[in-house]
Amino acid sequence: MFNQILDLFIKIYINILITKERVYYFDKLTLEVLFMNKKINKFFLLVSLLFSVNAFASSLSDEAIERGVNETCASYLDQMAKSYNLQGLNITFAHPENPASLPSLHVSSQKYNNGTSTFSATLMPDGEYCYISTVNVTSINNQTCSEITQLKVDVDPELQVSSYAEGGYTVITPSDNSYQIILTTASEYGCTMTETRMLWPGR
Repeated sequence: MFNQILDLFIKIYINILITKERVYYFDKLTLEVLFMNKKINKFFLLVSLLFSVNAFASSLSDEAIERGVNETCASYLDQMAKSYNLQGLNITFAHPENPASLPSLHVSSQKYNNGTSTFSATLMPDGEYCYISTVNVTSINNQTCSEITQLKVDVDPELQVSSYAEGGYTVITPSDNSYQIILTTASEYGCTMTETRMLWPGR
């Protein structure tokens, strides 16, 4: 009876991991091989699957805190993650011996039904302050750069728009210079959007 319950849970988690369009620590082939191999301890497999889901679910700020990153920096990172609605696969780079005082790098990548995006933040602690540089690259496969530019200008008519290389590149800058966006034509119906920011909170 216990083995039957374990089999059921394992099959459920296999289906969850396979059907979601995200990157996990176990791919479909690996899971099927493990499940078919009678020598593998099924309880160990179930525990491994549970840990793989939890590892994916942790947020950028959670990972930063676990790695010992400066608390002020981690709080800013949490605000940015919520602002950009980051729910993808995360990677954190922090100094192994002094993560609270030295810069750290945080990356989150995710997939959509019409493209992909990768967010990157560098956190630079300075006493009670934390300086932040961010890059957010979004690849869109069903909208042109001209359409994206027009949508942004409709929302904020004061945006400064500059085109280069016969429209192959478009630079968008707001009146307060708080960020810049570079739109790069990727194909006839595709566009890559790169948004960059530099922040000095409290300064």
